[in-house]
Amino acid sequence: MIIRTEYIDWLHRFRDKRVIKIITGIRRCGKSTLIEQYQADLLERGVSKDRILAINLEDFSMSHLFDPEKLYRYVIERLSPDGVTYVFLDEIQNVADFPRVIDGLFIQKNIDLYVTGSNAFLLSSEIATLLSGRYVEIRMLPLSFREFATFHHMLANPDLAYQWYLTEGAFPYVTAFNHDMKAVREYLRGIYSTVLLKDVMTRTRISDGLTLESVVRFLFDNIGNITSARRIGDLLSESGRKTDVKTVDKYLTALTESFVVHRAMRYDIKGKQHLKSLEKYYVADLGLRSTMLGRSGADVGRSLENVVYLELLRRGFEVFVGKLGDAEVDFVARDGDRLTYFQVAATVRDAETLARELRPLQTTGDAYPKYLLTLDRDPAANINGIIVENAVDWLLG
Repeated sequence: MIIRTEYIDWLHRFRDKRVIKIITGIRRCGKSTLIEQYQADLLERGVSKDRILAINLEDFSMSHLFDPEKLYRYVIERLSPDGVTYVFLDEIQNVADFPRVIDGLFIQKNIDLYVTGSNAFLLSSEIATLLSGRYVEIRMLPLSFREFATFHHMLANPDLAYQWYLTEGAFPYVTAFNHDMKAVREYLRGIYSTVLLKDVMTRTRISDGLTLESVVRFLFDNIGNITSARRIGDLLSESGRKTDVKTVDKYLTALTESFVVHRAMRYDIKGKQHLKSLEKYYVADLGLRSTMLGRSGADVGRSLENVVYLELLRRGFEVFVGKLGDAEVDFVARDGDRLTYFQVAATVRDAETLARELRPLQTTGDAYPKYLLTLDRDPAANINGIIVENAVDWLLG
């Protein structure tokens, strides 16, 4: 089992605090396992078993608790008289009118409440308003490269581990197949089908599955490219699947809310402002992408860009695509008021390529940290304040 230490530490940071702990993320990224690991940790720290109440709302035996009043009573009747009860509601979106249940349980002084969900609808504007100031959210991602390489005992051979990481992906249970790619692909296809059916089509009432899948495949094939709902709609219409912009925009929202893809908005570095058009999309898992597109090992640079984007999210940054006049900085990573810039390239051993990749970083006009990450196995370098580093080493850092 892979212990998700950073997420467990996050949960402990808010333990016994008067806030609802909400864990979101794509299906099978490890949310249920995380709360099991956290419960085991609570037991090791001296919390008695009768003070831990865990309800998995994907378990058929718990389907009667989809009724909000029954769920509320079920929890209240099982609270420990000996102190705070740690209540875990896994996949809460399966419960009708679940915000009312969360709100009702939160006001009980003897409950420390933890909630998971596979769809950002869990924190839609209406619900976020209801719970305003009373929750903290952690968006869980599949395994980091370091977690993947550590599990497979490949820290001494990180470049090979990176190739496996791109091919197999980062869903935790993939590691159980021990590099059996036939089994891995079948498992990933199952995740893909479940997410599209349960978290996208059913929950958002999308009926045109063929058009939805066309949008997904377009996004998977164009990670790291500037795109828009209008462009996708035009391309689908040209291929004979007439679709309007409003429909495509609905599909894009549903896919991001189900964490299938992540949207990176643009940021005007000179103007210090967010831009509302022509965003980029990155897939939640590269193994899922290679399985559904039927290829792996292609477009090395864009795959690396996707991996770096997800790692920046894991490290707690808000991540944007930087616009600098006609030039672009791949990522502007923001932590409060502090920015860090990242360029990503497969290789910069050609002098012209190196100059092209450095140019946007050299013209930002500020002193924030700047990195150029590549797959070149060359010593790290500092070029006029820009750190040039091997991306695999950075991922392990």
